Amino acid sequence: MEHHIKEDGFSGTVLVKDHKEVLFQSASGHANRADESLNKINTRFGIASGCKLFTAIAIAQLVENNLLSFQTRLKDCLDIEFPYVDERVTIHHLLTHSSGMADYFDEERMEDFEDVWKQTPMYLLKNLRDFLPMFQHGKMMFTPGEKFHYNNAGYIVLGLIVEQQTGTSFQEYVETNIFERCGMDQSGYFSLDSLPGNTAYGYIDQRDGTWRTNAYSVPIKGGSDGGAFVSALDMIKLWEALMDYKLLDEQTTNTLLTPYAQVNEEVDYGYGLWIYYKHSTIYKYHVMGYDPGVSFHAAFYPQSEMKLAVLSNKSSGARDVMKELEKTFVK
Repeated sequence: MEHHIKEDGFSGTVLVKDHKEVLFQSASGHANRADESLNKINTRFGIASGCKLFTAIAIAQLVENNLLSFQTRLKDCLDIEFPYVDERVTIHHLLTHSSGMADYFDEERMEDFEDVWKQTPMYLLKNLRDFLPMFQHGKMMFTPGEKFHYNNAGYIVLGLIVEQQTGTSFQEYVETNIFERCGMDQSGYFSLDSLPGNTAYGYIDQRDGTWRTNAYSVPIKGGSDGGAFVSALDMIKLWEALMDYKLLDEQTTNTLLTPYAQVNEEVDYGYGLWIYYKHSTIYKYHVMGYDPGVSFHAAFYPQSEMKLAVLSNKSSGARDVMKELEKTFVK
């Protein structure tokens, strides 16, 4: 594994743990290329859409507290007008990317995430409501529940629901009710213009061999559709707390892990995570995230209780490392 990681030019951290002990860990590359500071095993990395799972857990906690249900309609739990959104859209639709509502970045139509900020400067997106002008008046793409269509705006809306129902910011809610409960003391939603120590800058490599950071390529502060900073160990803690019912009770956890939307023949989507199959049985629960300067994969394998986390401050690399880890460690 060390040979593969170095030969591939991977920059980031890798952690593998079974139900009781760490089996493999590695840190490589630079957290800050300018001063050549190295990544360490506890370095924090942006994980992009990998933290949609945090949003799903937050919503599920509100359901446990009887503030709403998964079948609650959007119009009944959020006092923000979406004039063209079908009134049948529910929280379930938002969680499973099946709402049909307009998105601010449609990955099937747009190739470059950076193009979004040509109209709306990324440094203005400090709160979830700042995203609303980018999709609030968009037309429906299809009837709610008709199909799976990955939708970032839907998760922004889920974050706004959390804020209205709790009276606190989405980021503060997650940090208090998820990160602290898991012991994820390295993780948080940090502004790109004031990153704390031991946090990796995201890097975009150019074809001519030069590079730049992703400071102008992603929203300045993460929210409910992505952008938290997490260490490899903290991501493992998240899987452990979730599967040990420390974040949700057993029934609600099982609801979160239930396959709802078919993505393809081998993959379904639950609430905030991907569900992969092998031989008609669930092989892994999986989260991933990609942004300019970010690649991230993490998974829990229910048959062996193995947990993997691969975090990188480059735009690619995490997927290949995870494939090699699975060949080596996962039965």
